[in-house]
Amino acid sequence: MLVALSPYAQFQPSCFHLVKMGFVMGYTTGMVAGALFSIFSCLRIGIRGRGLMGGVRKTMMQSGGTFGTFMAIGMDI
Repeated sequence: MLVALSPYAQFQPSCFHLVKMGFVMGYTTGMVAGALFSIFSCLRIGIRGRGLMGGVRKTMMQSGGTFGTFMAIGMDI
């Protein structure tokens, strides 16, 4: 059965848009997870002040980038 398309029909997102959306979702999720894990681990071993902020920032960026990359690949497949 054929379905008539209206002028307001939604189009499928492009492959690049899906990859970009997957990376952004994965990056934000990875940054939140990295912040939680790194704050608890740094506080547990006794890091305070600038060392705490540097460690948290580094871990957030690493986990965000890693998880974002895997989510981008997963959205493309």
